[in-house]
Amino acid sequence: MFWWRTEVRPGVWVAFTDAGAGNLALHVGDDPAEVLRRRGFLEAEAGLPAGSFQYMNQVHGNAVAYIGDAADSSAPGGPTADGMVSSGRPLAVMVADCVPVVLAGSAPGGKPILAVAHAGRPGVASGVIPATVARMRAEGAKDIHAWIGPSICGSCYEVPEGMRADVAAAVPATWSTTSWGTPGLDLPAGARSQLEAQGVTVDYSGPCTLENEELFSYRGNPDTGRFAGLVWISE
Repeated sequence: MFWWRTEVRPGVWVAFTDAGAGNLALHVGDDPAEVLRRRGFLEAEAGLPAGSFQYMNQVHGNAVAYIGDAADSSAPGGPTADGMVSSGRPLAVMVADCVPVVLAGSAPGGKPILAVAHAGRPGVASGVIPATVARMRAEGAKDIHAWIGPSICGSCYEVPEGMRADVAAAVPATWSTTSWGTPGLDLPAGARSQLEAQGVTVDYSGPCTLENEELFSYRGNPDTGRFAGLVWISE
């Protein structure tokens, strides 16, 4: 169920699920009742009540939503955004090759500030990660750390030459060449460079989704599901 899971600071947990947890997305043609059942089982495994994790309607942009203590019911899929920040509400980001970034910091008095970002190619290029960090700091977050989940690597993510040039012009660290010698993009490297430029420490970076059958990969199968990056506070 969990590809990686750890208590990153007292009472604060970060995890990335694997294919064993099943598809967690409502937008890929799966039975919604089954998706909700899997989400509930995941929450139980995390020691949380059903419906605790806040998901978002991800659109490959750079908008960041602030989530209060109650569930966001403004839209069926949650807020339309590619980043979320909360002062305690458990958060989830869904991916299947894009970079899932999970963050945690502390506000004055030690209260955790949590965040997630969905950093696909457009999101990395348009700065969703710096925007998420900025929103955390607007809430008073200090000592921010980040965990980069499994995503497609620069040796596997082939793109047209012009696309590589455009993205690398915005984020130079994304420039790569695939293992077979064609133009590529290294989105995890781009995400790391943006985090480090913001003074954020990266404590973990997951493996390539395309190279691991235990993870979902859209490049490997366009009909695949989505796994999740998660952050929550235990009681």
